[in-house]
Amino acid sequence: MLKFFQDFKQFVQDVSTDPRIPQKDKAIIVALLALIISPIDFIPDWIPVIGQLDDLLMIALVIDYFFFVLDHEVLLSHYPWSMKSFTRMRLFAKLLRFVIPKHLKKRLWSYVGSPY
Repeated sequence: MLKFFQDFKQFVQDVSTDPRIPQKDKAIIVALLALIISPIDFIPDWIPVIGQLDDLLMIALVIDYFFFVLDHEVLLSHYPWSMKSFTRMRLFAKLLRFVIPKHLKKRLWSYVGSPY
């Protein structure tokens, strides 16, 4: 488990220094990850069901950004795990896509992918 967190930390550091990703997107990703980790929530967790929705939305936003907003070559240049896990995570990301309103994604992200 420790290896996973070390790899994840390195992954976030690599993504945050990639010049192909806009600064605005990097700042939002880091802020979302900090909010997910921190005990401070927009909606307190002690409220049943609704309390966990803000965390789920933030996780879904981060995963959706990595797997559907970024180009695959950008993500895979930093992805520290196997292609098998990449495929599984992409399937998981497809399941989470319905949680995020499209207008929210359009307002948040400024990354413009390759036209090819």
